[in-house]
Amino acid sequence: MTSAGKRFLIVGPSWVGDMIMSQSLYRLLRQRYPEAGIDVLAPGASMPLVARMAEVDRGILMKSGHGELQISYRLGLARHLSETGYTDAIVLPNSLKSALIPFFANIPVRTGFRGEYRYLLINDMRMLNAARLPRMVDRFVALGVRAGAEMPEPEPPRLTVDTANQREACDRLALSTDRPVLGLCPGAEFGDAKRWPTGHFAAVADRAIEAGMQVWIFGGPGDISVADSVLNQLRAEHRSHCRSLAGQTSLIEAVDLLALCRQVISNDSGLMHMAAALDVPVAVLYGSTSSAFTPPLSSKATTLSMELACSPCFKRICPLGHKNCLVQLLPDKLSSIVDRAAVS
Repeated sequence: MTSAGKRFLIVGPSWVGDMIMSQSLYRLLRQRYPEAGIDVLAPGASMPLVARMAEVDRGILMKSGHGELQISYRLGLARHLSETGYTDAIVLPNSLKSALIPFFANIPVRTGFRGEYRYLLINDMRMLNAARLPRMVDRFVALGVRAGAEMPEPEPPRLTVDTANQREACDRLALSTDRPVLGLCPGAEFGDAKRWPTGHFAAVADRAIEAGMQVWIFGGPGDISVADSVLNQLRAEHRSHCRSLAGQTSLIEAVDLLALCRQVISNDSGLMHMAAALDVPVAVLYGSTSSAFTPPLSSKATTLSMELACSPCFKRICPLGHKNCLVQLLPDKLSSIVDRAAVS
């Protein structure tokens, strides 16, 4: 079938970072099928990002809550989508419920990895070879080629920036770029074991402000207390040069404001992947997780880790109670990164 006859429905991930990494798949599909339709079905938490992915024709909101099966809702949405004429579905999550809509919509080819009890739902079933596909981005891209085919090197995600929206966000929040901006992302929705201590973030912010920068702290509503903790640990004379934006921006506004940063320092989080996809220099702090699995997909990224024997554990809370993988990763490790950003 020609690319003009192809129409893909991608069932996208729920997590922000995973959604950004999935763009590498959409870039591959656009290269291989230039005239194909590419639509992405995603929940509200990650769907806004689709609008900043040039390869995607349409984002489709999946209103079902996390963990909810909602068969009648999925049937109704599938009936609506069946009128679109999709030829292929690619299901990125491994859950049973994520494969229901393509099945109900009777999409001819339904591709995905073997997951929980979905042999009937997925008719192009792939077996995951973790050694061959060590990174999450590799696993996403592998679903865009034939089973057993040679794996292409994933193209890095690249989000677009809306400069008008950027100006509006700056005006609304009274932000200025008169001083170069260091962006801090101290939250991590997954859990505390991924969060660098707030005192370490504050020490880095103090150094940046001393060098003539300003600091913007990014995060969602759940990160407000973490951001406030960083702000409150700054030296008093520096606090006027630091703004907490946690809970004050939409996801799309965060995209446009991160693009204004000269340097970003982040935990392994969705905001980290966002900064990398904007081609902003980003330094990433790894503790309970690993850069071998979810690295920032950018040549301008630096990763830091203590590489202790107990990490990566991939736990939400440190099982040993000390979180040494991040506590012992001292702020001095980032001194040269901050100093370069201040003078570049």
